[in-house]
Amino acid sequence: MIRRLVPAVAVVALLAGCSDSTDPDRPVGDAAPGTLRVLAGSELADLQPILDEAAKATGISVKFSFTGTIEGAEKVASGAAEQGFDAVWFSSNRYLELVPEAQKRLGTPTKVMSSPVVLGLPAEKVKELGWDGKRVGWAEIAEAAGAQKFTYGMTDPSASNSGFSALVGVAAALSGSGSALDAARIDAVAPQLKQFFSAQKLSAGSSGWLSEAYVRRARGEDPGTKVDGLINYESVLLSMPQPLTLVYPSDGVVTADYPLTLLTSASSEAREAHQKLSDHLRGADVQRKIMETTHRRPAVPQVPLDGRFATKDLVELPFPGSQSAVDGLITTYFDQLRRPSRTLYVLDTSGSMQGDRIEGLRQALTGLTGADESLAGKFSRFHGREQVTLLPFSSGARPALRYEVPQNDPRPVLDQIRTTATGLEASGGTAIYSSLRGGYDVLRQQIDADPDRFTSIVLMTDGENTGSEGITDFQLFHQSLPPDLKGIPIFPVLFGESATTEMEQVAKMSGGKVFDARSRSLSAAFKEIRGYQ
Repeated sequence: MIRRLVPAVAVVALLAGCSDSTDPDRPVGDAAPGTLRVLAGSELADLQPILDEAAKATGISVKFSFTGTIEGAEKVASGAAEQGFDAVWFSSNRYLELVPEAQKRLGTPTKVMSSPVVLGLPAEKVKELGWDGKRVGWAEIAEAAGAQKFTYGMTDPSASNSGFSALVGVAAALSGSGSALDAARIDAVAPQLKQFFSAQKLSAGSSGWLSEAYVRRARGEDPGTKVDGLINYESVLLSMPQPLTLVYPSDGVVTADYPLTLLTSASSEAREAHQKLSDHLRGADVQRKIMETTHRRPAVPQVPLDGRFATKDLVELPFPGSQSAVDGLITTYFDQLRRPSRTLYVLDTSGSMQGDRIEGLRQALTGLTGADESLAGKFSRFHGREQVTLLPFSSGARPALRYEVPQNDPRPVLDQIRTTATGLEASGGTAIYSSLRGGYDVLRQQIDADPDRFTSIVLMTDGENTGSEGITDFQLFHQSLPPDLKGIPIFPVLFGESATTEMEQVAKMSGGKVFDARSRSLSAAFKEIRGYQ
């Protein structure tokens, strides 16, 4: 079923004014009376106006701290979530419920709203594909993707639930079994999945950034390659500022149901606050307002869907029945299915990095080689088929160190990267821009030899530039680059005394994003960046 959309006012806002703390490693602390401390997915940030009104009506305030699906499951399973939170609120509890240690810590869930993950394409592309007014299944979508008849963006399934749901949904549909996925079925549909993911040309760690990057590229405000459409939440696609056509696959979708879930460790005061807030949010008037303002479907049957939701009844695809099946599917996605990635790490090893800072950099890189044994660390490691180039710099760039991680038996190459990382030493000045410029010479050679990869640059520096070339020189250089190099996103990592304004300029001109490691570990920032590579 296909649904044509009308423009909305703006893309869903993320993270603005949502909480005093958005870092899950820094919980919101002891709860004040009438406060519910919630570990949540970042897409819940657009509920803030609804929650502000709820606070006035009920006296219950919500304090959010944001994290990804896999990382959140790990925090719940380990008991760490119980140290600073009363409840969790993700787009789905399906993965949490597959992890025994997490499942037993989950109390009463209250479903507040829902949104399926679907494909959005411009109307002219849908007509070109022959899908206008026609029911189309995932197999036909995968075949068209494999023939490069359209391209799309999707979030990282280990970092964002929309990508996670899309991966599970398309794999379940293509298996055609009508039952939960297992390892054998995943292997059987791998060729079709590889077809489907060959058309993915944009990745992101969050649904909001994905849609914003799509809009910027469509408007020519971002030098990155334009994509035809997005796989994202229906609610996000309905919020896009330009019209899209939604394709609801006839063989089913995976739907987010947003359960506000109390932790079993919650105090009696938190339980009372949870019940009071849940009752308010499920009231008919509030449900209608949630539908109108967030474009999500109401969770109560007495509130009918409005005209935006032409496809009322959706087929829900089966979810994998075990954590091992889900983990195997995600690992297969990175190591075999999607386009491989190429990342250039431009790393500050100047004298100011001596001591704890250089050690933090060593740990961040070795964590990506598999030393981080956490669940989130497992999925953020360097993947099979990935090209990794380390370019340390101080008063100038040092020789680039290039590695390609094999799909089979990656350990020897990962060990080489680890040895290089542990051997990094700090000395000299901070020639940021001449070193960054030199990195493009490395990438130019790699792209000429193998152009079909996700390519990105991570720039980590702990201070201001001391080299002879400054930000203006780099801007002029960047403007002169050919499109394939100009469109490479740069992800600066703020650390120590980084020049924030300049790093934001670098990210903006390249279509990248700034990551802040000044109040958290470099390891945490590097893992987050992996969702965008």
